[in-house]
Amino acid sequence: MKTYKKIGLAAFAAVSIVACKPKGTQTAVSGDAAEKVYVAPGKHDEVYNFVSGGFNGQISVVGLPSGRTLKIVPVFSVHPENGYGFSEETKPMLETSHGFVPWDDQHHLALSQTNGEIDGRYLFANANNTPRVAKIDLTTFKTTEIIEIPNSAGNHSSPFLTENTEYVVAGTRFAVPVDGQGDVPIESFKENFKGYLSFIGIGKEDGKMDITFQIEAPGFNFDLSHAGKGKSHGWFFFSCYNSEQANTLLEVNASQNEKDFIMAVNWKKAEEYLKAGKAKKMAVEYAHNTFDESTQMAKSEILKEVSVLSAKELKDICYLIPCPKSPHGCDIDPTGEYIIGSGKLAALIPVFSFDKLMKAIADKNFSGEFDGIPIVKYDAVLHGEVQKPGLGPLHTEFDGKGNAYTSMFVSSEVVKWDIATCKVLDRTPTFYSVGHLMIPGGDTKNPYGKYLVAYNKITKDRYLPTGPELTQSAQLFDISGDKMKLLLDFPTIGEPHYAQAGPAALFTKNQIKFYKLEDNKHPYATKGEAESKVVREGNKVHVYMTSIRSHFAPDNIEGVKVGDEVYFHVTNLEQDWDVPHGFAVKGAQNAELLIMPGETCTLKWVPLKPGMYPMYCTDFCSALHQEMQGYVRVSPAGSNTPLIYSLNNKKDNAQSPVKQGETK
Repeated sequence: MKTYKKIGLAAFAAVSIVACKPKGTQTAVSGDAAEKVYVAPGKHDEVYNFVSGGFNGQISVVGLPSGRTLKIVPVFSVHPENGYGFSEETKPMLETSHGFVPWDDQHHLALSQTNGEIDGRYLFANANNTPRVAKIDLTTFKTTEIIEIPNSAGNHSSPFLTENTEYVVAGTRFAVPVDGQGDVPIESFKENFKGYLSFIGIGKEDGKMDITFQIEAPGFNFDLSHAGKGKSHGWFFFSCYNSEQANTLLEVNASQNEKDFIMAVNWKKAEEYLKAGKAKKMAVEYAHNTFDESTQMAKSEILKEVSVLSAKELKDICYLIPCPKSPHGCDIDPTGEYIIGSGKLAALIPVFSFDKLMKAIADKNFSGEFDGIPIVKYDAVLHGEVQKPGLGPLHTEFDGKGNAYTSMFVSSEVVKWDIATCKVLDRTPTFYSVGHLMIPGGDTKNPYGKYLVAYNKITKDRYLPTGPELTQSAQLFDISGDKMKLLLDFPTIGEPHYAQAGPAALFTKNQIKFYKLEDNKHPYATKGEAESKVVREGNKVHVYMTSIRSHFAPDNIEGVKVGDEVYFHVTNLEQDWDVPHGFAVKGAQNAELLIMPGETCTLKWVPLKPGMYPMYCTDFCSALHQEMQGYVRVSPAGSNTPLIYSLNNKKDNAQSPVKQGETK
């Protein structure tokens, strides 16, 4: 009953805060805010902000301080705007051990680091629903690799990086039986359900991902994580709740214990055990999908094995730090000394010391074990507690000046506090429930500071209404002074969770502006109009097509028959920045193509009935964009219409009808 009362009071507080708009919101923005966020025509934003898309499965790229959306990067969901997941080249990117999965729930992001600082090479993203981690190449802003994670469900505690991008880690949110265990009763949770931590190695030269090893841990719900840095490099820290190991009505049954845990993982020691042969090989199935920039094609392969270390058997790789209560965020300050846990139901913020943790482990200052893992004493590792910071602490970011900023979901505010003294320095309302925070470089050894963005979950009264669902909200604060100042309130794409950001110069210096035609190794590339052609191979018709301002070659095709599989392989001949061409054909059941300069993309089309089918460019490319069109004549199945194609009424290489299975 006490637990029910606590939850009821928290819920009442949350509803009250959401329902009552704070007074004075119209004057909350400082007088010079508009000047500080204005980016004049021809000028650029100073910061790239990469924002998770939540339930839309994509990533949005936002400029700061303007708040303008610059691009949507498709990652885990099909994207009709450019054909991602629809084109023959990109379909393999969404393959999994469960088959083709065209959607996911994308929560967290991590920019690659060198020596604990953002290096501008890659962005990593998690898929929460069907566990996967993706890598986005920031020279092209394209998803180039996705790896599925076996023995996992609810890949929420992911993807977080070590300070030299040695590993990206992923912890399972839902404890589950090991893959392949078969039909297991839910009531056997405590006996058969485990939590797995995956350490995905990143190649130093090519950035290629592989699951180097997994750690089998107790059946907790792993929530969030961050790597140590500086003195704590070699360690990883995961928040975990449901130490009750409940499997039903978790809002009550997983909120019984006064403290859950932060799990500290010595991954350097785990590496030693791996090299010493202490891991067991486990038979699993998981997909590894890669996109080759030279061929502009993706491939998917199913891998069959993973190496697993047991935290229960190898007692010096994992340690549990008690943390009140139902911890969510787990954040490490820039020095690597302080570990901040944020209990969703806690009325304080605990700050733990890495040095004290090392001493407690050395002294075996433990209060017991949980499933074979030592539990260090709370007071032995505690640096201090931030008292009465607010209600519902979730996430903490850092400004590099000794200050921490924590989001308070229930009391709808951001609280600034001093890490050394644990004293609250400032607080500012976000008006509605705030989730994640982001400071550019805020999880690195050297934060850039200046800006803080709060990503809010509920936005009543912030924007014009749009039916039952309102847009998500982001709020930009100036944190360069002693007091936080609200500068801008702007809408976001999807439901943002975590975000990452860095100075624009880190990313603009490496941008690829177009693909060189001579480097295009796509097997169906057509590098000039003279090479364009249409070839029948049985019931498959391959159209080797070019696009250039402002026509396709060929632009008239006859002899396609109902039921044929038509593959339009379109090569954009442009060699100029920002001149993509689109391609669409009437009746296509999938999407358009958006082909970058020098790139080749393929659209599969199966006509279902005879007729005349226009095709056209979908991306406005020139004054004569409307004239960039053509026709495909589709004849009945079994007809004798010859396969011919032309440009400017010049017919080329007419093919006579061929029988099924023949090539001409």
